[in-house]
This record gives sequence, C-alpha cells and structure tokens, in this order.
Amino acid sequence: QVQFVESGGGLVQSGGSLRLSCAASALFFSHYTMNWFRQTPGKQRELVATISSGDTTDYADSVKGRFTISRDNAKKLVYLQMNFLKPEDTAVYYCCGALGSRTFWGQGTQVTVSS
Repeated sequence: QVQFVESGGGLVQSGGSLRLSCAASALFFSHYTMNWFRQTPGKQRELVATISSGDTTDYADSVKGRFTISRDNAKKLVYLQMNFLKPEDTAVYYCCGALGSRTFWGQGTQVTVSS
C-alpha cells in the first residue's frame, strides 16, 4: 500500500523558515514525481513545487527563490524547505506522489505564518 506522511508544519513568524518532510512507503519511490501542494479554506489546491524522478524541479511563481524541494531516494523522503515565509503562505501543505496515471496524497500538515 502506498502512503505518504507529511511532518514539520507549525507556527512561524513572518520571515522565518520551516522544513516540511514527506515520508513515503512505496515501492519504486525513485520513479515517482513528487509534489507539494497547499490549500486554504475556500480555495483550490495549489501546486507549490515539483521534483521529477530525474531531480528536475519546478515552482509556483509565488514561491520561487524562497522554497526549495528536494528528495532522498535512499530514505524515501521528500523535503520542502521554506524560507522568508509570508502570511500568505499559511495553508495546509500536502505531499503528492505521481507514478504514471496514479496519484497518492498525504493527509496534510498545517503551516501558519503570523505577521
């Protein structure tokens, strides 16, 4: 059974940093494209960052230069390093793994940035 479990969320002041982690229990983890999404109440889930199986990364314009996605295939972990956080980064952050046409989601972790 494929599972992704996020951790590392919390409350931080504006300008601060957090690192989110996503632990995977999945065969062939290195083949997955891994994504971080975020969602606030009443809004659609937003793609924040992506890292391919070949370590190619992409970011939403709103986080470029502040967030960094990375992966450790040996440990089956994906990270989202978030620096210079802003109140508008407040959201539930979700880890999502994609392999072919299948996608798997974590349960989410809350990030709150106070002004």
